[in-house]
Amino acid sequence: MGQLGEDLAARYVIDLGWSVLERNWRCRYGEIDLIANDNVDFDPTLVVVEVKTRASRVFGDPAQAVTADKLSRLRRLTRIWLTEQEMYWPTIRFDVISVQLDSHYPDRTEFAALRHHSGVFE
Repeated sequence: MGQLGEDLAARYVIDLGWSVLERNWRCRYGEIDLIANDNVDFDPTLVVVEVKTRASRVFGDPAQAVTADKLSRLRRLTRIWLTEQEMYWPTIRFDVISVQLDSHYPDRTEFAALRHHSGVFE
């Protein structure tokens, strides 16, 4: 289910004109779901994306599962990722993409609802 949500999120940001730099980047401290370049306005912005996917509406919007601790961990992971890069990123943004799958047809992506929460912190 998580992989399906990440696939939908990656397709979504590509449709926005972003370049996906990494998917499921891992180090010993954790994982970043998507790392992308939002260069739509010719101003390179590194976007670190946390993807949350659910097939049940019982617990509300999947983005509600992204806690302050999770966002803090994403910042730390991003700093590690940046040390491995040659490019300087003048702007870094953290987004959350929530994917709500249909509880009756969780494998049918045409029934999925996607919400993009941009700039949860910068």
